[in-house]
Amino acid sequence: MTNSISPAIQVFDSIRDIDASLWNSLLPGHSCTFSHEFWDLVEQSGLNDFRYRHVLFRDAAGEPAALATFYSITTDIAIFAPAGLRRILGAIRRIFPRFLMLGMLECGTPIILNSPAIVTRPDVDPADVLPVLHQLLLRTARQEGQMLIVVRDFEPNAGALEPVMKDMGYCVVPSLPNNYLDIVWHSIDDYRASMKSYYRSKLVKHLKRNQALHVRHELVTDFHDMADLLCQQWLVVHQQADEFQREILTPEFYRRLSLQMGERSKVILFYREQELVGHALLLMDGDMLRWLYFGRREAVNDSLYIYVGYSVIETAIRLGARRLEMGLTTYPIKQDLGAQVTPINLALRAASNLINPLVGFFYPLLNSVPDIQNRNIFKQEAGKPDTRPSKRN
Repeated sequence: MTNSISPAIQVFDSIRDIDASLWNSLLPGHSCTFSHEFWDLVEQSGLNDFRYRHVLFRDAAGEPAALATFYSITTDIAIFAPAGLRRILGAIRRIFPRFLMLGMLECGTPIILNSPAIVTRPDVDPADVLPVLHQLLLRTARQEGQMLIVVRDFEPNAGALEPVMKDMGYCVVPSLPNNYLDIVWHSIDDYRASMKSYYRSKLVKHLKRNQALHVRHELVTDFHDMADLLCQQWLVVHQQADEFQREILTPEFYRRLSLQMGERSKVILFYREQELVGHALLLMDGDMLRWLYFGRREAVNDSLYIYVGYSVIETAIRLGARRLEMGLTTYPIKQDLGAQVTPINLALRAASNLINPLVGFFYPLLNSVPDIQNRNIFKQEAGKPDTRPSKRN
């Protein structure tokens, strides 16, 4: 039996207005990216025009029962537009820069995928929290003139909550899928040996190319003094992205991630001879390793990214991770390394009841999500279950 959620909730304009121990008391069993320290570094990093609000839900007895964060942002309603439409939009925006750029409220985390985007106490049903959250989001959007409300992310584990969102007038639509790799190997040699010969030979070919160029890597846990350089490398990749672009990282984000998340934050540095040519930004989140971002010194078409992905998998194995989150985009390369594609849904609704019925019609017209089929690159015996004990956050 779940505890009921009181309509008396607390909304804070800054995570620093909330007692850290009170906020974090609800975190056991949940991602560290919901933590007070993580939200503080995100807030202080100056990403885009995000304005954050943090919500503490209490039960009927007044005890903390759930938490969530939402933020306002101006973003592209056609963020996943197909290539042809993107070219048309680019031409229009040379004359009208804010065409189809809307102010919206989004519930989630701007740089992380969490499914679902709320934290509840073990005895609290998330389905009891969502209606209270919805009323808050709707009221805030109308007061501030935000046109659209987005609640994310709904991976298959949160699919049972989608009917709750639909009952409240939301349209559930697909987003770009995520990439995961279950880590079932005890060494990188075991990983390579488990691959089917075709994929193993492709990987070895690219690894040899990097070896011939004297590419090497090292794992670093304190990188705050490299923040400017790493952010500059990320920007090189960001400016070349052809899938979607939204959050704009800052050197302060890299700096604070290193300082405030301690040894949970890591970066793999990639060198060619003595020259730093790229990096992979990582976060150890319980027993899952998250590959957050990739950056490189110059935008060239070579084998470096494949070597980077391979090195991230090697790092996950060495750190004892049970799962590796490989993030959005570049699906073919990640699939060649073994990643499995997991669908993600978003819940959308307009702040206006009059406009809301149009959301489900127009959003799919403006956004195209790739239909990617999973493939198994491993031999049958590679799927043996992992018997290592699970870590807790």
